[in-house]
Amino acid sequence: MDRKAKIGDAAIEVIAADGMRGLTHRAVDRAAGLPPGSTSYYARTRSALLDLAAERMIALDQVEVTPPPGSLAEFLGAVVYASITEGRTRMLARYQFALEATRRPELRVSYDAGGRLLRRRCAEVLAIAGSPAPEAHTRVLIGWLDGSIFDALAGTGSRRPPAKDELIEGARAVLAGLGLADA
Repeated sequence: MDRKAKIGDAAIEVIAADGMRGLTHRAVDRAAGLPPGSTSYYARTRSALLDLAAERMIALDQVEVTPPPGSLAEFLGAVVYASITEGRTRMLARYQFALEATRRPELRVSYDAGGRLLRRRCAEVLAIAGSPAPEAHTRVLIGWLDGSIFDALAGTGSRRPPAKDELIEGARAVLAGLGLADA
């Protein structure tokens, strides 16, 4: 892994653990196990550090969005389950970014760029699945995905996060509501 990716991963960890206020160059150096000053070499300002973390989240998201052949509901359930288990840290950081982007227009640009990529890929997947209105269906599906993840991590559902099977059944219900048969 290159140093910028390592710093991006560490920034995501810091944001998830300590919120946006906890994000400092020193905190990222510590989280990454790097000598003091390493982070500021790659991201001179806090704004540059936020951009680096956002770019890293976008890069990580690119790896995870291609469904294998077979059941779309099983894939979607697995994506949500992975997001609330091994992807928990990144998702908590994403929610921090979302809130911060409502107050900082310069951060909104990178946050929205990542969201557009995910939505475009979701629309492609839904078109392949036979959706007659992939863009409209994407809003519904993203709403279910985001809502399920948020509830399991930060909402009332965090007391008892859903099992993978529950998430697959939820995905089946959403797909059926959209008029899409699950392969």
